[in-house]
Amino acid sequence: MKKLMFFAVILLASCTFQTKHRGYVFPSDLVGQVENIKTTAQLMEKIGAPQVKTIYGDEVWIYHGTEENYRGPLAPTFTDETVLLVWVKGNRVIKTQILHDADLPDVKVAEGETKIPAAIELNAIEELFNNIGRFSPAGLGQ
Repeated sequence: MKKLMFFAVILLASCTFQTKHRGYVFPSDLVGQVENIKTTAQLMEKIGAPQVKTIYGDEVWIYHGTEENYRGPLAPTFTDETVLLVWVKGNRVIKTQILHDADLPDVKVAEGETKIPAAIELNAIEELFNNIGRFSPAGLGQ
């Protein structure tokens, strides 16, 4: 009976559901709200300040948000990414575009380290002796 109760508790614990938001938490009716925005003041009021503004070419305000849905330790984690791109000219909103997971490229991170040209590689002993005399004793104000 104790074993059955133990497995029942484990089964119930694995049925938890949790959502973590990273970046912007977009409203559920994002498409409807974005269609009515004509000025940057309206954009700042409804969505907020952008995470990034482009500095070259057309001025584009970029908003990014991710929802991570956890469904227990045995179930896979589902992510839903949304990117809102807003083209701005002066105080006017020219164009908006909403991108979701299917529209975004799948970026693969390469394994290993990137070599830095002309970098000096030291081992632990060389690092230790390289730091001798670099730091002043505490309290001398130097």
